[in-house]
Amino acid sequence: MPEPLDPHLFGEDQPCFGCGPRHPVGFRLRFARSDDAVTTTFTPGEVYQGPPGIMHGGLVLTLADEVAAWTVVGLLGKFGFTAHVDAKLHKPVRIGAAVLGEGVIERASERLVAVGVKLTQGEVVAFEGRFRFVLLDEAGAERLLGQPLPDAWRRLAR
Repeated sequence: MPEPLDPHLFGEDQPCFGCGPRHPVGFRLRFARSDDAVTTTFTPGEVYQGPPGIMHGGLVLTLADEVAAWTVVGLLGKFGFTAHVDAKLHKPVRIGAAVLGEGVIERASERLVAVGVKLTQGEVVAFEGRFRFVLLDEAGAERLLGQPLPDAWRRLAR
């Protein structure tokens, strides 16, 4: 049985478009961890469409990137920053139909993590991608952000 991951892990008011619990137009995704995967289910509404009835391709990639990021968090207990994406949109993601997102760790070292992501809608694989994340220590993350690391994030730094 999948174990839910804490949606407030990064703080009550964190601004993430993908998982921020209070983001006004964000996805507000919730994730669960099983033995070797992290999953989420999301039903895109009309506000996320590009062509009529189809989720905007950039937002499909955003959904997949968020699945990959939470795979790193959920399976490794670390956060990372997206460094590389290799993506294939196989089929359109339809508005109003549930999408299952699943991420798995393919390789991990102290500084780099490779994550495989699949998005399926019904029985159809709509997206497959490979993401590479860089894991930074607190000082490196602060340099990248250009500001102090939020307190809730510190324990997840490399």
